Amino acid sequence: MLWVKAFHLMAVVTWFAALFYLPRLFVYHAMCDDQAGNERFKIMERKLYRGIMTPSAVIALILGIWLMSYYPLEQLKAMYWLHAKLTLVLLLFVYHGMCGRMLKQFAADNNQRSHVFYRWFNEMPVLILIAVMILAVVKPF
Repeated sequence: MLWVKAFHLMAVVTWFAALFYLPRLFVYHAMCDDQAGNERFKIMERKLYRGIMTPSAVIALILGIWLMSYYPLEQLKAMYWLHAKLTLVLLLFVYHGMCGRMLKQFAADNNQRSHVFYRWFNEMPVLILIAVMILAVVKPF
């Protein structure tokens, strides 16, 4: 179980690194005004999303389910902190999907948002990370 947990945490850290970095690339991409820079950002965003962000999210999800399989169903039902954490993880997957949609808009040269929007958008996973860490470590309920 500890090996599964270790690899789960590695996948989560990798996923969060990408969740933090991709919207930061969107900030700079929204500010970009030259074609060479625009194309460079498209490549960086696509490689980050497809090559790192999505695979690490899938691995984190699979290993998280594997970790939960070690517990009897009745015990899982009583772990209310886990229910809250899983709700936040679901929100992260929604955020991940939103990033994918934004990536497609940039790829089609159809971004309608400013760099200021992406600066605020970039903060959402930080708040979720704080809450998830508190729930997973402190287990307040």
